[in-house]
Amino acid sequence: MQLFDWIVLIVTLLFIVGYGSWKTRGSKNVEDFILGNNETPWYTVGLSVMATQASAITFLSTPGQAYHDGMGFVQFYFGLPIAMIVICLTFIPLYHKSKVFTAYEFLEKRFDVKTRSLAAILFLVQRGLGTGLTIYAPAIILSALLGWNLTIMNIIIGVMVIIYTFSGGTKAVNVTQKQQMFVIMSGMFITFFLILHYLPNDMTFNSALHIAGANDKMNIVDFSFDPEEKYTIWSGITGGFFLALAYFGTDQSQVGRYLSGKSVRESQMGLIMNGLLKVPMQFFILLTGVMVFVFFQFNPVPLNFNPNNKVAIEKSAFKEEYHNLEEKLVKLSEDKKVINLLYIDQLNQDYDNPILRKELVALSNKEKDLREKAKEIILKADSNSETNDKDYVFFHFILNYLPKGLIGLLLAVILSAAMSSTASGLTALASTTAIDIYKRNLKTEKSEKHYLNATKFFTLFWGIIAILFACVGTLFENLIQLVNIIGSIFYGTVLGIFLVAFYTRRVQAKPMFISAIISQLTIFVIFYTMVYNQEKLGYLWLNFIGAILTIILAVVIQFLFFRGQNDLATIE
Repeated sequence: MQLFDWIVLIVTLLFIVGYGSWKTRGSKNVEDFILGNNETPWYTVGLSVMATQASAITFLSTPGQAYHDGMGFVQFYFGLPIAMIVICLTFIPLYHKSKVFTAYEFLEKRFDVKTRSLAAILFLVQRGLGTGLTIYAPAIILSALLGWNLTIMNIIIGVMVIIYTFSGGTKAVNVTQKQQMFVIMSGMFITFFLILHYLPNDMTFNSALHIAGANDKMNIVDFSFDPEEKYTIWSGITGGFFLALAYFGTDQSQVGRYLSGKSVRESQMGLIMNGLLKVPMQFFILLTGVMVFVFFQFNPVPLNFNPNNKVAIEKSAFKEEYHNLEEKLVKLSEDKKVINLLYIDQLNQDYDNPILRKELVALSNKEKDLREKAKEIILKADSNSETNDKDYVFFHFILNYLPKGLIGLLLAVILSAAMSSTASGLTALASTTAIDIYKRNLKTEKSEKHYLNATKFFTLFWGIIAILFACVGTLFENLIQLVNIIGSIFYGTVLGIFLVAFYTRRVQAKPMFISAIISQLTIFVIFYTMVYNQEKLGYLWLNFIGAILTIILAVVIQFLFFRGQNDLATIE
């Protein structure tokens, strides 16, 4: 990194932290701190919702996902726009009518305090893990690629977020996320067009898509009914729908964003904005990853993008064996470049040469074989090495090929995204702990000042917990998958509770609580036996199974054991 990169990075981050702290200082009460005094306009709600979900993991991991597996991951988001409509029509009006601070406060009005506490605790567990991961993900990659100390990186990111979140709560999150989204999208657009600029002069964007298509990177929709396939149109529309419904409808990190809206209509417009823009945004980020793949068809590429593995190899007895593979990859890369240039020349003459396409596929398969052999050598050198390098692909490109200044901007993008999602997580964890656990279980009523201080204390508390989790975290598969796996384990059950609360009036509290406990335990078993160990089921289906199982069990238990004791409670 050059001096100019450091200046861009530091100035951007200090502006976000300083502006957020100054603009939102001096919260007077809990309503101001948690709900932003209900003054947030719809466009800020929309940007805040998008920024909360668009963590650093999105911008580090998604391009790498596309580089290796193509555009198919976009199917994960196909159910999101439908979920936005359902939430706008049902969830938002009921939340506003109930005048709640958190989503789980609503559940006590419909059921009882046990159900409210159970949903709140499930949220605190999964969001606590997820918030730590939003710090850890960029920290581990930045530390590996830049040689920075991982623990110090975790602490720096965490402390920057705590400063303005502790100061201004939800209002600070909303204010800073506008700047963060501007930085994030500006950086991504500039990078995308630079990649296209770096491609061979006689190569059009259409030719780049043809090369990506020849390598199976443009298979956007998979109609397969195979449950082992992680991403299909069916898992996206069903599992993705239930995951989005749970995340945006019941996760306080998102509910808190639109509860701060000026009105029901403003909150609804903010979510509709997210529904319209989210899929195109993810498509664009994935397409950026595909263009990075095309770029590396003409430029040198490492056997493994994770630099830690290269260090481990150089210190091992397998160094020569690995170097032999590197030499083969260099020769293979030269052959790929020649064939790709011939293919482009044919495309410019409006001829998609099938022989050259087959040759491209054959060369890509050879490269995959070399990479698999490299992974085997890496594991022989160090059995604890993480050979999955998807999360390092995009950042390798940033560091080695972007001009000075832009590296600093892209680092600011990654850290801004980390701060954005972490800040939303902290405010949600703090408000849920303060309102649903602490305030609800206090024997005596306290002043507004007391609850405001308690919420600030829990912001600091969860910030420290997130930093500690980040410091002891370990990389597991692809980071963006890990975040969604954690959510999928818990979201289904919580969503099932809310769907019963919203759409049925005859299921009472005890059947609801019992069904939720059974459902969550069942999901743990299904995850361990069919997802984690055997991979016989795509993790997205856990959202669907958890929600449906919770609903069915609640209705059945009510009918069999509590018949005639129907709870006809309504929300005042």
